Amino acid sequence: MKKYLKNLTELHGAPGNEEKVREFIKNEIKDKVDEIYEDVMGNLITKIKGKSSEKKLMISAHMDEVGFLITKINEDGTFNISPSGGVDPRVVRAQRLLINGELPAIVNQTPIHLDHDIQKVQGYDSIKVFAGFTKKEEAKNKVKLGDMVTFDVKYYENEDFALCKAFDDRVGCSIMMDIIDNIKETNENPQYDTYFCFVTQEEAGLRGSGVAAEYVKPDVALVLEGTTAGDNPELEPEKWATHLNDGPVITFMHSGVVLKKEVYEEIIKTAKDLNIKYQYKMRTAGGTDAARFARTMYGIPSGVISVPCRYIHSANSIINLKDYERVYKLSNKLIMNGRIAEL
Repeated sequence: MKKYLKNLTELHGAPGNEEKVREFIKNEIKDKVDEIYEDVMGNLITKIKGKSSEKKLMISAHMDEVGFLITKINEDGTFNISPSGGVDPRVVRAQRLLINGELPAIVNQTPIHLDHDIQKVQGYDSIKVFAGFTKKEEAKNKVKLGDMVTFDVKYYENEDFALCKAFDDRVGCSIMMDIIDNIKETNENPQYDTYFCFVTQEEAGLRGSGVAAEYVKPDVALVLEGTTAGDNPELEPEKWATHLNDGPVITFMHSGVVLKKEVYEEIIKTAKDLNIKYQYKMRTAGGTDAARFARTMYGIPSGVISVPCRYIHSANSIINLKDYERVYKLSNKLIMNGRIAEL
């Protein structure tokens, strides 16, 4: 379990630039699935045949991470960036970045000795990225407008905790790969035809998942995500959305969708049957590809199970590995028995 998590989180793939993530996943699972297909959006769609083809179950996780795009090359050789996905400018200052996954850069930050207005929240218009160039022409030889920029972070574990960028949603991708491995190793197929879909551009507006669903035409979808923990030490408990080490986060609604009650209740019942500690997502801000499924084709019913991530959408997000394991066990059971496709 979590065999792939380190490699996945250290790969760089902002929305529309998921190539390296997709190739890594494809190379690891291509011999373990019955079908594999890459569509025009860059979604990686795989199929494992079930004991029955009466129903289709779609499992979805997005490959992209929040990041940035180069929007201007300045005369002094620095760059301006704009976020690709929801990144608060306050978490970007003084961070290490990589341009196109290979060129190191750093974000400007006024020293505290000189900053007399530390309460002011400065936007992206004041952010400059320095990659060692001193002239515009020099920078243009290496970097182009529209190039991808991501946080430069290595994966780190300390007992039950892991820290890295991109847990949203490489945890979902990793869990799907773990389940594919388990199916292969146990030689036991799921109840119904199951499509494991590694989708693109979720952070840019839920773009890839609808296209993948058009191809699969599932009876039900299960979204595996990394979601906001919110149990920051400085916040009052009533503002916490979820909590690390309280188990899988089960969503009943979020921005853009109220999830089908029967699917939601089956997820809860399965968690209880497995004696898995679980929690509800108590704040409904944000969204997942479930909102896209709800307005795609005939309206695809879906469920959402998430790993809570503290400091999500930043360079240093934290998960509890026991939560990861519980999400894996719960999702694997739902996939193997297939009951959510019968509701």
